[in-house]
Amino acid sequence: MSHRVALKLSGEAFADPELGYGIDPKTIQSVAAEIAEVHAEGHRVAMVVGGGNIFRGLSAAAAGMDRANADYMGMLATVINALALRDALEAEGCPTRVQTAIKIEQVAEPYIRLRAMRHLEKGRAVIFAGGTGNPYFTTDTTVALRAAEIGADLVLKATRVDGIFSADPEEDPSAEIFAELSYLDVINKGLRVMDNTAITMCMDNDLPIRVFNISVAGNIARAVRGESIGTLVR
Repeated sequence: MSHRVALKLSGEAFADPELGYGIDPKTIQSVAAEIAEVHAEGHRVAMVVGGGNIFRGLSAAAAGMDRANADYMGMLATVINALALRDALEAEGCPTRVQTAIKIEQVAEPYIRLRAMRHLEKGRAVIFAGGTGNPYFTTDTTVALRAAEIGADLVLKATRVDGIFSADPEEDPSAEIFAELSYLDVINKGLRVMDNTAITMCMDNDLPIRVFNISVAGNIARAVRGESIGTLVR
């Protein structure tokens, strides 16, 4: 069974694993290879990319920069990552289009919902960059919004850990992983795997979310195929 999924890739998915920032071609190529593999199987993949490996808007705002200005800088960082991912996907034989919520017509298409859906129907992968085009919204909210707009079956959230835990497993070794949660569980327990706006949007549109560890080889492909890895929120 083929799926149409919306995959959220944070900036960490593009970074040098040792440095934790920048763009590492080998890391991107391994991500692209898995996406191209499931694309060749007939699954339709739309991606939303973050920009934290280049610039973190929230961190800059916390340091005193104007929040809206910092968020716009973060949106531009996502465009850089989207172009790098498109290049890697095309090298793997996966036809790909980049659409941005902010107009940069020399390098990418503007986001147009029906055009994005047409690309998917034509067998192209689509990367959504530039967030929602508005400050104060995260790329988590972007993936929930775009998933609803394109009629995705599932939202995939790639993280550094195996799923959603009762506490931060990097700080608390006794934290327990959840196999499945409801949307309200995530909000009421304050689990913060995605911001509340994104969780609420998925809940309102009956969009299940699967949270999984991107650092395990093959996990992107498993998640797209609908295998039971990580944590399912529905």
